[in-house]
Amino acid sequence: MTDRELALRAWESLFRAQHELFTAMSSDFNDAPITQAEYDVLLTVVRAPQMTVRLRDVTTNMLISQPSVSRLVDRMVDRGLVTKSADPDDGRGSVLTATDAGARAFRQVATTHGRSIAEMMAALDDDELRSLLELTSKLRDSRR
Repeated sequence: MTDRELALRAWESLFRAQHELFTAMSSDFNDAPITQAEYDVLLTVVRAPQMTVRLRDVTTNMLISQPSVSRLVDRMVDRGLVTKSADPDDGRGSVLTATDAGARAFRQVATTHGRSIAEMMAALDDDELRSLLELTSKLRDSRR
């Protein structure tokens, strides 16, 4: 059985580390053409085949509620970062496609943001990074 006190201390440390790193990297978006939330949406869309993905897949990857994702996506459509159309396989769903402007904005920020992530994660060596990836994957998989 897991030591409850140890579990709580480990959780708090994980949460605080994530929060502190996330806060430190938020400056990557100060003069960026897109917000951090828009970057998160575009991360899923741009990496998909033909830069097209179902809205529900974006929602699954986001850390905000489905209604908030829908409103964010609608603003991104208005800004010309993505297009939104009916999902041909699910009449109730939508499909998002990155526009050239959206993909360009994503790539512009991804360079800076990727560098920040690498710098922050450099506190760990490769074995520690592999362990961290394995442990966080195990935690996420246990909830599915």
